[in-house]
Amino acid sequence: MSLTMYSCSIPCFIRALSNLSAILEKGAAHASEHEIEPSIFVTSRLFPNMFPLSRQVQIACDVSKGAAARISGVEAPSFEDNEASFEELQLRISNTIAFLESVPAEKINGTEEKAIKFQAGTFEVDFTGASYLSMWALPNLYFHVTTSYNILRHNGVELGKLDYVGAP
Repeated sequence: MSLTMYSCSIPCFIRALSNLSAILEKGAAHASEHEIEPSIFVTSRLFPNMFPLSRQVQIACDVSKGAAARISGVEAPSFEDNEASFEELQLRISNTIAFLESVPAEKINGTEEKAIKFQAGTFEVDFTGASYLSMWALPNLYFHVTTSYNILRHNGVELGKLDYVGAP
């Protein structure tokens, strides 16, 4: 099987978000088992000036659906960024995965040289489809999934490498 823009994007987004969902399940179970209010984990941060777990999950979803939309030209759904519980975060992930599964491969394949330009904070970024996927979208997705993992791990949730990468 040869690598395509589709095979390097949608399956990777779905796997990372599915693994993130499983990580959140472990976080919710840990909170329940140890009689910890779940909102403590959902609002937890690694450092005071970093985003909390809820925002990390929101951004991981937004990066995935935004990348799929920019590359394919399909309009992405809009979410309100108001999730405050594990259940709401799980729903956001499942809604994002449902959108990703709806994006046809033929809309993504062949977009390696497509111009991708957008505003990121105070600067404008300018990529080709391939460079956007490999140097912006995937690194951002993995950063926010990793940070979510680290927030829960830091708070005592028993997680390991297979929770992050998923079972082979």
